[in-house]
Amino acid sequence: MNPTNPKVDAYLKRNERWQSELTALRALLLDCPLTEDLKWGVPCYTLDGKNVVLIHAFKDYCALLFHKGALMKDPDGVLIQQTDNVQSARQIRFTSLDEIHRMQNLLKSYVHEAIEVEKAGLKVAYKPVAEFAVPEEFERALAADDTLKSAFDALTPGRQRAYLLHFSSAKQSATRQNRIEKCRPKIMAGKGLDD
Repeated sequence: MNPTNPKVDAYLKRNERWQSELTALRALLLDCPLTEDLKWGVPCYTLDGKNVVLIHAFKDYCALLFHKGALMKDPDGVLIQQTDNVQSARQIRFTSLDEIHRMQNLLKSYVHEAIEVEKAGLKVAYKPVAEFAVPEEFERALAADDTLKSAFDALTPGRQRAYLLHFSSAKQSATRQNRIEKCRPKIMAGKGLDD
């Protein structure tokens, strides 16, 4: 078994609702050739510094999330795309410890496949930023401010996508405009939505 990370110990102690399930998933992952870390506030398992799989808990379920799950075969139909906007990651969800125990061999095979995907250096082909809808309010802001446009264009494609999805998800124009104004300083500073 691989060494444990004390930050993950603390995470497990805080998650009373899914503690036994998360502990079982952790044991399964520690039995694989992965390194345990805590990223984005959740246990993350890496191979040579590359993210392979993480464990996370939600209100109604806990899950394994495979960072490049879209590249994995799924003969058992257990991989779930969280939302339409998620291009790469896929989850396997659990609602009981018994479910994890019953699926243990299957889960190990999926983890090993995820490791092989990473070892092979496979990359997910992301939808180009140009294919994402740009809200009218943001188009106007970019047209009116060349510095904002230059700063937005200089962001990584992932950061650009995050902003466009954030702006577009607002139902009302006033909310979209408010979000754009709140994010303007971050965009100008070259930062992403969650930086």
